[in-house]
Amino acid sequence: MIGMDILQPVIVLAIWTMVMWAWMYATRIPAMSKSPEIDAANLKGGTGKDLDNILPDSVQWKAHNYNHLHEQPTVFYAVAIVLAIVGQGDGMNALLAWMYAGLRIIHSLVQVTANRVLVRFVLFALSSLVLIALIFHATIFVFDIHF
Repeated sequence: MIGMDILQPVIVLAIWTMVMWAWMYATRIPAMSKSPEIDAANLKGGTGKDLDNILPDSVQWKAHNYNHLHEQPTVFYAVAIVLAIVGQGDGMNALLAWMYAGLRIIHSLVQVTANRVLVRFVLFALSSLVLIALIFHATIFVFDIHF
C-alpha cells in the first residue's frame, strides 16, 4: 500500500516500548522485594518517582526510560500516521522514521545501562531533529504548501 512503509518503524518502536516495560518490571519487582523500606503487603499509592530514593539507580533507569518512551515518541506516532494517511509514508519519510526509531532505541540502551547524560543528550537531540524533519514534511503535505 502506498505510503505505509512508515508504519514499520512505528510498530518497531511500539514493540521496543513493551520490551522496556518488561525489562523495567523484571528488575523493579525483585528490587522492591529486597528493599527493607518497602512493605509490599501494605503498600499504598504513590508514583514511580517515590522509588528514586529507595531503589538502586540502575533499576530506576529502566522506569525512567519507559516513561520517556511515552513522551516525545507520541508525537512521532501521530506524525507518522498522518504521513501514512496522506500517502507520504514511503521513501525519505520512511527512512527518517527508521532513523528516529533507531535513535530512540539506542537512547534507551544508553539510559538503562551506562546512563551517560551527554551521550543521551546527543541521541535525544539527533532524534528530535529527525522528528522535526518529519513534522516539516507532514506540514507541507497536510497544508498543501508549495515552494
